[in-house]
Amino acid sequence: MIANLFEYDFIRNTFIVGIVIGIVAPLLGSFIVVRRLSLMADALSHVSLAGIAVSLYLSKMYLPLVALNPLYLGFGFAVGGSLLMEKLRNVYKQFQELAIPIIMSAGMGFSVIFISLANGFNTDLFSYLFGSVSAVSQSDMWTILATAFVVLLTVFFLYKELFLLSFDEEYAKASGIPAKVVDVIFMLLVALVIASSMRIVGILLVSSLMTLPVAAAIRIAKGFKQTIGYSILFGEIAVLGGLISAFYLDLAPGGSIVIISVIILVTTITVQKIKQKLAIAERSESNVSNS
Repeated sequence: MIANLFEYDFIRNTFIVGIVIGIVAPLLGSFIVVRRLSLMADALSHVSLAGIAVSLYLSKMYLPLVALNPLYLGFGFAVGGSLLMEKLRNVYKQFQELAIPIIMSAGMGFSVIFISLANGFNTDLFSYLFGSVSAVSQSDMWTILATAFVVLLTVFFLYKELFLLSFDEEYAKASGIPAKVVDVIFMLLVALVIASSMRIVGILLVSSLMTLPVAAAIRIAKGFKQTIGYSILFGEIAVLGGLISAFYLDLAPGGSIVIISVIILVTTITVQKIKQKLAIAERSESNVSNS
């Protein structure tokens, strides 16, 4: 049954991309959650939607642009939005969180305008919003694989800097780490991963894949590296389970992936609470027997 699933090229492309996204999204999500910037992914996803809407509008208005892959403008808008967000964080130094709703509002505003100019929703736009099992072309796959390679390589070489800036920014700056440069690089990586993920998870749900596996991992991990490891594991379970469910049940993969992520989160919270209650019961029995 599962073997028959991979008879189709587009399904193989989708699963390859899904496996890669299941690694890089929770990986960056671990740093995002620690930095308390969980809503940043939502903001940049809305900016990516604006890029997709602009691309679809241009391809409709100008025939030579029909062959333009909307993914490229999605990348461009996400990168531009990330740079602008970092600029706004420096402008509002005492209220840095304002940068997120500003970018989110701007992205949503442009999205609504260009969606209306393109005469509303169509199949392509729907697949970008909620993900699609059949939407990943071979060119999409290679673009996303190249992006993931850049992300993994950058995180590998800048892990120490990202770790210190996430947990103790003042100490990191005092240690001579170029905080502004690293922050800009990090924002660019997040933008690229969000733009890459929208084919599988969908623009409106991509932030969930960057935060829910991390939220589940935090409940059981004993350190930051463990958090990353569990986050990637949970992300892969959610992505693969969601894609298989979406294919056989004819569902939007984004919704399936998110629901599985929620189930994993609820399970980890429940297991953790049961362990805490058992530990309290054991301590109580030990105290009674000692007395």
